[in-house]
Amino acid sequence: MKQIKSAMTSRRNLASLALAMAALLSVGATPLAAATDDDSFFTHLHTEKAMANVTVSPGRAGPVEIAIQLETTDEAPLTAKAVSVTLVDTQTGRKLAPVEAARDGEDSWHVKVAQLTSGRWMLGLGISISEADHVSIESPILIK
Repeated sequence: MKQIKSAMTSRRNLASLALAMAALLSVGATPLAAATDDDSFFTHLHTEKAMANVTVSPGRAGPVEIAIQLETTDEAPLTAKAVSVTLVDTQTGRKLAPVEAARDGEDSWHVKVAQLTSGRWMLGLGISISEADHVSIESPILIK
């Protein structure tokens, strides 16, 4: 009888552990980055040729500024010729006109967007590394 109770308890513990791990994995697998304490939204995007650290500030509805820092896959500064930003509201499919980013430094760029509504957006970066080398990266973002 004790062995049966022990086996049942072990199965319940195993089932609880499996549910907890599934919940943890579903949270960890979400492609949305977390908002920071200062109400900005940060995400890291990467491909085989380039990486971008992107901060949307503030991470809530209204006018926002998007700061972009480019890196090579070796985490060295990446000097690009141009960077464009596209935003698509994933709930409505509404696409904002692409915006050319302004250079802040060797690897830093920024864009001001007049009005974002709250919800999930797809942020796309078009990075022109050279005349012949162009990289596109996109990631979902969350605007509160």
